[in-house]
Amino acid sequence: MGVSSLGVGSSILTQDVLDQLREADDAKFIQPIDLELASENDKKNALDLIDANMTNLIDSIDALKTPLLYDERASTVTGTSVEVSAAANSDLQDFTLDVTKLATKQIEQSGSFTSKTETIASGAGSMNLNIDGQDFAIAYDATTTLEDLKNLINSTAGDKANATIVQVSDTDFRLFVSSVDTGTAQDITMTDTTGNLKDTRLTTGLTAVQTAIDAEFTFNGQAITRSSNNITDLVTGLDITLKEVGSSTVSISQNRDNIFEKIDSFVEKYNAAISELNRMTKSSTDSKERGIFSSESTIKSMKRDIENMFNEVGGGVGTMSDFGFDLDEDGRMSIDKTVLNAKMDEDSSNVEAFFSGGTFTNADMSTTEVTGIFGEMSTIVGAYANYNATLDQYKDFISESIKALEERKVTTTERLDARYEILKKQYAAYDAMIAKLNNTSSMFTQMIESENNNN
Repeated sequence: MGVSSLGVGSSILTQDVLDQLREADDAKFIQPIDLELASENDKKNALDLIDANMTNLIDSIDALKTPLLYDERASTVTGTSVEVSAAANSDLQDFTLDVTKLATKQIEQSGSFTSKTETIASGAGSMNLNIDGQDFAIAYDATTTLEDLKNLINSTAGDKANATIVQVSDTDFRLFVSSVDTGTAQDITMTDTTGNLKDTRLTTGLTAVQTAIDAEFTFNGQAITRSSNNITDLVTGLDITLKEVGSSTVSISQNRDNIFEKIDSFVEKYNAAISELNRMTKSSTDSKERGIFSSESTIKSMKRDIENMFNEVGGGVGTMSDFGFDLDEDGRMSIDKTVLNAKMDEDSSNVEAFFSGGTFTNADMSTTEVTGIFGEMSTIVGAYANYNATLDQYKDFISESIKALEERKVTTTERLDARYEILKKQYAAYDAMIAKLNNTSSMFTQMIESENNNN
């Protein structure tokens, strides 16, 4: 008998009764599982947020523990005569550069041609281009034009010379040949090897438009000469470009802007992590205010270890407070860059050692080998945030718990479904029996009433 026919015979064993019984069993067996699932899923989502904050924190810590960060250099130039860039770990120093002459290229100009298509030779032959002591053979024939010669020079001697044609007037075209490099060695000559050029406009007719000379300048008063305006062999690690005649003062210093940028990032990521942990581990009698991990020892231990880092790291040679770091009453960190700058001015090597590890020189001039506060922090935070560390294991535990609850819900639901399928069939059978009894009772009642009426 279909579900919709339940109770037709008895008006007692109806579908409503079954539904009410099922609702009671769902409340007893299914809803507690749903509540546990909701709680575990909330924990999983909250843990993902904590994990993201912890990953950001350890990344900011690792950026500060590398010694390479403290080797970066910044160059400050007062004046416009030079540009200077400094490689990592260059010597910290100040110096003056007084530029008196810039290095120049050699530029030669040919005699005048009527057009760029005018031919240059009466027959086949070759000419020699010599620049910086190097020879280049340029072949020509009776059809070679001035423009062809320009192209031949660029393709044959392009690493040492550049050729171009300048139109001075409607009937005055000239070939300009310039050296690629600068310096007095960049002399340019062109000679006719076979003697088939039409005239000497391209040989002895060349005129120097600009004479190549060496750069002349002083470094801290010492006279220096170089063939190029780009100088990389004067001071190890420095790339110097001479820009114009004049004097400039140069300061090579530690790149503190980059260090401070990463310290700001660390403070920001620390505060984000600790604020999230404070919120999620908060104890309260009010369920709306109570943190989701208020009773979870794993997360509370992690919060405690991160808070304790501030006073525990330092290797016995100092504290974070000594270098400008501070915590307020809520555990939020700040950095006083004035204090840190003063420490760097006093001894930048000690700051580097204190931050990233190395040899720390004590006040009595003894030395201590330290790991560095950010190396120590990396170990502490990494025990929770690294791959397959505590947070990953805790996430796996929650995932397994969710999986077990989902399986339990499926099993419980299937058991209740089977139970109520049996009840439906039993109700239908009982309903049919009652209907049959009701029909028999009605028949006897009618017979009795008929007999009474006859009497």
